[in-house]
Amino acid sequence: MARREVAPSWRKPAGALGIVAWILAWIILVASFSHWIGQLHVLAQLPIYVVTGIVWILPLGGVLRWMETGRWRRA
Repeated sequence: MARREVAPSWRKPAGALGIVAWILAWIILVASFSHWIGQLHVLAQLPIYVVTGIVWILPLGGVLRWMETGRWRRA
């Protein structure tokens, strides 16, 4: 059986760098509000940090799909 050479895709390194940039931007955004959030009661802070800790993941589905297939949306 003949083996075909597969050229490495530039999408995976570009996507990985994009993900790291997104995480850093999200951290900076949330940290910029930490002074005001920190003044709230602990039970008021909890849902804010839970939501912000989950929401950053949502855009990554499309990026991971693009890295693998070259398409942003499902076919």
